[in-house]
Amino acid sequence: MDLTVWRTFVTVCRLGSLSAAAAELNHTQSAISRQMAGLERQLGAKLLERRARGVSPTGVGEVFRRHAAATLDEADRAVRSVREAKDGAHGGPLNVGATPSLAAGVVPEALRRLLEESGPRPWSLSPGLTGALHERVLAGRLDVAAVTDAPPGLPEDPRVERRFLGLDEMVVVLPVGHPRAGHGPVRVETLADETWVEDNDGSAALLRRHAARAGFSPRIDLGAADLPGKLALVATGHAIALIPGVLRRALRADVTTTALVDPPARGIYGITPRRDPHPGASALIDRLAEVCAGSDPRVDPAGGH
Repeated sequence: MDLTVWRTFVTVCRLGSLSAAAAELNHTQSAISRQMAGLERQLGAKLLERRARGVSPTGVGEVFRRHAAATLDEADRAVRSVREAKDGAHGGPLNVGATPSLAAGVVPEALRRLLEESGPRPWSLSPGLTGALHERVLAGRLDVAAVTDAPPGLPEDPRVERRFLGLDEMVVVLPVGHPRAGHGPVRVETLADETWVEDNDGSAALLRRHAARAGFSPRIDLGAADLPGKLALVATGHAIALIPGVLRRALRADVTTTALVDPPARGIYGITPRRDPHPGASALIDRLAEVCAGSDPRVDPAGGH
């Protein structure tokens, strides 16, 4: 099978349009249509659903798209490896992923230390949730990812090497004028009458578990699309929120934090593909462990809980 056609199919699915794919790939729309029709004949299945405003993969097409994307990533990785070996390079760009809270401070600081130690090298940083980052490491799109075991957890997968970097204790973020600001650590039950905002299911699950042990159910009345939106609602006095402790140094000036008594915590991990890891991945994970150890005196860098 021609991987060029596979790449075209993945592009069509990503853009949801034959014409947009044609423009991006510098082909005519009719050429894209012929490629897609030929691919469907070759596989003996309908891969695309034509709609009034574009196209989308069928159920079968989505199955093929996932495998095609993984195959193309591996093919691109193989080509890069050959070029690097031919040129005597010690590894291509270091593609790093991180959860939003770790991308806000821990990972950039670890990258700074790595680059100071090893010299300039190309790199990229992509945020995402743990499950998605795990899949991208498996697919070869990321060389290393900084993730957590917050609910729904970190998948157990023999194809991935994981290293424990430390425990991160959650804290409560408050608007600066809140009566509890500057008075901590506090028991979570003293916040039972507050309105809470959450931006993801994992953080909400940690809050509910912690509150349940204290005998109440938190009023998570507001939702935010992402971490900046969550902090904006706190800053303007609409709610309070549970956030990772590693975020404290990266917070905006109009919010503050207070520690909790016996706080919920999550493990921080560095993950890499077990097969053919990037030459720079191990050194970056070492730097991540250093930063995690320095971010809070209660973070344990030793490699165990």
